[in-house]
Amino acid sequence: MAQLICKNVSLGYDSRIILSNLNFQINKGDYLCIVGENGSGKSTLMKTLLKLHKPLCGEIKIGDGLLDDEIGYLPQQTEVQKDFPASVKEIVLSGCQSRMGRRPFYNKDEKNLAKENMKKMGISEFSKRCYRELSGGQQQRVLLARALCATQKMLLLDEPVSGLDPIVTEEMYNLIQSLNKDGITIIMISHDVLAAIKYATHILHIGKEIFFGTKDEYMNSSVFKKFGGI
Repeated sequence: MAQLICKNVSLGYDSRIILSNLNFQINKGDYLCIVGENGSGKSTLMKTLLKLHKPLCGEIKIGDGLLDDEIGYLPQQTEVQKDFPASVKEIVLSGCQSRMGRRPFYNKDEKNLAKENMKKMGISEFSKRCYRELSGGQQQRVLLARALCATQKMLLLDEPVSGLDPIVTEEMYNLIQSLNKDGITIIMISHDVLAAIKYATHILHIGKEIFFGTKDEYMNSSVFKKFGGI
């Protein structure tokens, strides 16, 4: 059974359609990259998958045991967020909030989970450091650790390497790939088509034309040849 199904979905604002007749499904362990022209609706789709926006028509279903609060999200950072005056540990722990219910404090399991995810992301040594003192790549690792505290099933990533230098970009892609190999489903918006076809199992191209399929199918498609083929 699919973890996420998007059926005949149209997206937009104030009844103005920016993307229509969208159909795709994601299974556990898939790595989907969403690519396309600027303004094609990639971020709008991401927010709709997170139920921050409602589709204008069609339906989005989740299944295979996935719950709404088991979807981790790594958004694009704003300049204000980059300057957030909290410790690394506090930010990573905040990813456990959906687990807390009405409890006012984190329990032992949640603290251990945060510790485990900081170790996984290679940021344990920064746990007491102020987030805004870190480099861009280190901040992204912190936010990934936070997202992992919310889920071990599905991660939605919006341009996670934006603004990073080439070496740190490669490190971030490798981290995301390792999470996928551990069984976490990845849905990632990317402006880098070559990176998308290097790491993803599936591609969703949105814009004037819509394509969904495996990366091999995408590379052999007319959409790829028009947009980014080499």
